[in-house]
Amino acid sequence: MCRVPSVVHRANAGQTPASDQQRHVGVRIGELSRRVGVSTELLRAWERRYQLLKPARSPKGYRLYSTQDEQRIRAMQDQLARGMSAAEAARVVRRPGSADDAYSVSLPDEDPDAAMEHYRALQEALEAYDESGAQLVLDRMLRELSLTTVLRAVVMPYLADLGDRWEDGSIDVAQEHFASNLLRGRLAGLALGWGQGVGPRAVIAAPEGELHDLSLMVFGIVLNRCGWRVTFLGNNTPISDLDSAVRHLKPAVVVLAATSSLLFDAVADELRDLAGRVPLVLAGAGATPEIVAATGSTALRGDPVTEALGLRAPAQPLAAGAGS
Repeated sequence: MCRVPSVVHRANAGQTPASDQQRHVGVRIGELSRRVGVSTELLRAWERRYQLLKPARSPKGYRLYSTQDEQRIRAMQDQLARGMSAAEAARVVRRPGSADDAYSVSLPDEDPDAAMEHYRALQEALEAYDESGAQLVLDRMLRELSLTTVLRAVVMPYLADLGDRWEDGSIDVAQEHFASNLLRGRLAGLALGWGQGVGPRAVIAAPEGELHDLSLMVFGIVLNRCGWRVTFLGNNTPISDLDSAVRHLKPAVVVLAATSSLLFDAVADELRDLAGRVPLVLAGAGATPEIVAATGSTALRGDPVTEALGLRAPAQPLAAGAGS
């Protein structure tokens, strides 16, 4: 289950909460569209075809959409990201208790044997350069397992094993590149629209010299499912360019990941300055206690999925009459 991060509590400490009346009145479709990153046309189509939304009427006859409507849309987006058709996703979301409860991508744990079976099938397909077979395995995983389980129990362990086997010579560069690039493509599909909507913004990147960013993509995907807007700068990002992006975007948090502390140490002064202006979080093997202390940052110690689930964006109260 996602939860509220301390950095967001600090960022929002001075805000005045909306009244109870504002929380329950709802918003018009333009504001709902802005919050969830879905066009008004598509929202109307989902309401008409699948009865996904249940708007109330204002005294002037405007449709007003509730927090529960927003939760159903976010649940719909999660099911679509798992590979379901719109009709299938809507049926899942409309089941009693499926989306009217607090939205979460952390579903009940699946059978670990099932995850291992998918892992072995994926490994076999990728090592055989079988693109179609690997895509079918990924499609099946996203139908049968929760997104968090796919990422935490299959994708992340596979990436770790892939790196280890490349280092010890068990596989060659061509095999490593084929597997990494195929998985990057699927992760990019899951990441579509992760900068849209509302909620705190996270800027995530890997510093200059760091060429690995698939784990960072996994982190960003889960973070977005927890309500964050994600700006992904990718690998090998110069600290000066990161600083420019931060000044422009004014994010709630910046997350930098590196496999070596030397990459952080090379820009320690700049990171210390950045940490004085925005909450800075370091991740990966490079986030040693010494580097964290020297830069005034905090560290993520767990796997990307677990850590992302720990950075829950707070629910935003619905303001009366917002939108168009």
